Amino acid sequence: MATSTLPTTPAARPAAGRGLAGARRFDLGGLGPNWYATVMGTAIVGNAAAALPVSVPGLTGLARAAWVLSLALLLVLVPARAAHLVRHRAAARAQLLDDPAAAVFYGCPPMALLAVGYGTLAVGAPLIGSGPAVAVDLVLWTAGTCYAVAVAVGIPALMITRHRLSALRADPTWLLPVVAPMVAAALGPALVPHLAAGTARTAMLYGCYALFGASMLAVLAVLPVVFAGLVHSKVAAPVLTPTLFLVLGPLGQSTTAVNQLADAARVAAPGLGPSALHLAVLFGVAVLGFALLWLLVAAAANLRAWRAGMPFGMTWWAFTFPVGTVVTGSAGLARHTGFGGFTAVAVGLFVLLVAAWAVTGARTVAALAGGRLLAR
Repeated sequence: MATSTLPTTPAARPAAGRGLAGARRFDLGGLGPNWYATVMGTAIVGNAAAALPVSVPGLTGLARAAWVLSLALLLVLVPARAAHLVRHRAAARAQLLDDPAAAVFYGCPPMALLAVGYGTLAVGAPLIGSGPAVAVDLVLWTAGTCYAVAVAVGIPALMITRHRLSALRADPTWLLPVVAPMVAAALGPALVPHLAAGTARTAMLYGCYALFGASMLAVLAVLPVVFAGLVHSKVAAPVLTPTLFLVLGPLGQSTTAVNQLADAARVAAPGLGPSALHLAVLFGVAVLGFALLWLLVAAAANLRAWRAGMPFGMTWWAFTFPVGTVVTGSAGLARHTGFGGFTAVAVGLFVLLVAAWAVTGARTVAALAGGRLLAR
């Protein structure tokens, strides 16, 4: 696997990184697209909390706090990345064109936009009003979807035509570009009731089904290569072991998508409603079963790496968003079947998600403050 220019492990930084007053200075040259994982991992906490089929004191407050924080992180990262692209053009070009291990992380920005947009509608609407929430979600969903399709086309094209890669060294990060359209497919249906009846609603419905199909088939093409690469070459370094959780992303997100689309079909195309619901349950249950199986595989591998001294890195954010998609997928199945087992899975994984987010967030803040990330 190619060596990424993106920060995965905290590197020691000299004390000269501090100014005369001892203030920490940051170097945007190391700010890659993988930093959008902090937005994704925070937003999914709020979105998953809103999706849970249970009512718990404090859950709404947690969801709103996560949405506000994810929005704040997005508002910081977008101009910071813009500055990076302007001031560090050579590094940005190298990340995309010459470093395949870094290029795949361009799947993160569109997913961050989509997750925050959906959170604005699902969580933020009572705070800012339904009209503004719909407008924000529509803008972010449109931007995120266009970005996701561009990445899903562009990164595989670079992998085929320019990047020097070996399928025997494939790893789960290869899924990031092709799973981004699935996030759009899962979160777009929430806008259907807010669109004008008729063409706008049906176009959104069928468009999201098309995004679902495009992403699902791409994942089915990439996933066997990833598994073969893992079996042949193993995980390249202990700090990359958390990326095994990325496999949960397309599994949980596709389950979420079919359940969300079933709800939207009742509004946009009532004749498809029963068929869409049947697909949601049958597909969702089967995929959820594999997701739980892979969750145990990833957890076992990470426990082994932890015992061997796995260091902190930005890869730890893989513990958050993928697990959150399984929460929302399980919650959708619970909503459509009424089966308590799906509710239990959703709640149990949500507790795991919050714990992973709290630990990873705290370690990231500590690494930033200690000069082990982005310090100059």
